[in-house]
Amino acid sequence: MQISVQPLSYEDKLNERKLSDIELVVVHCTELPDLNTARKYGEKIHYQSGTGNSGHYYIDRDGQIYQWVKPERVAHHVKGHNQQSIGIELVNIGRHPNWHHSNHQSPTEAYPDTLIQSLIQLINHLHQDIPTLKHIAGHEDLDQTLIAAVDNSKLQVRRKIDPGPLFPWEKVMNNIPLINIGSTAKNYE
Repeated sequence: MQISVQPLSYEDKLNERKLSDIELVVVHCTELPDLNTARKYGEKIHYQSGTGNSGHYYIDRDGQIYQWVKPERVAHHVKGHNQQSIGIELVNIGRHPNWHHSNHQSPTEAYPDTLIQSLIQLINHLHQDIPTLKHIAGHEDLDQTLIAAVDNSKLQVRRKIDPGPLFPWEKVMNNIPLINIGSTAKNYE
């Protein structure tokens, strides 16, 4: 498995941690058109520390894996769970560009098999290097915040729905040693 290491400009400003602190993989969908757009978003500074929001790993549609933040650093990818997790972003359009429009809440882009195979390989690789890694969840399982729809403030939509309903949880769970703690856990316990 080949991983292209391309650190974000602020990687060294992110808090350090021990690998033994990590016990959770969080699967995300970029909800952006392509990897280049995701990189531009990941480089944006959002915090006084000079850091931004990003996952540790990104997997493009062709299955290529990129590391933007080393696992020993705490990336900002899911509020309340960053210290103990690794974020893996899958390039997928999701609900882009109408993320919070009430009539645009069902993603239509399936995840290519090459991307899913790379995800499985990456998770298995990480599990070998980080024995404390034992759980997996979707971003949607950890952030269930509702916000007003942009087209109708009386309607509520999910702030995050990734990796979304088209993500093949069963295929992934059948090929990794981790336990799903998300809303789909009942299918894999």
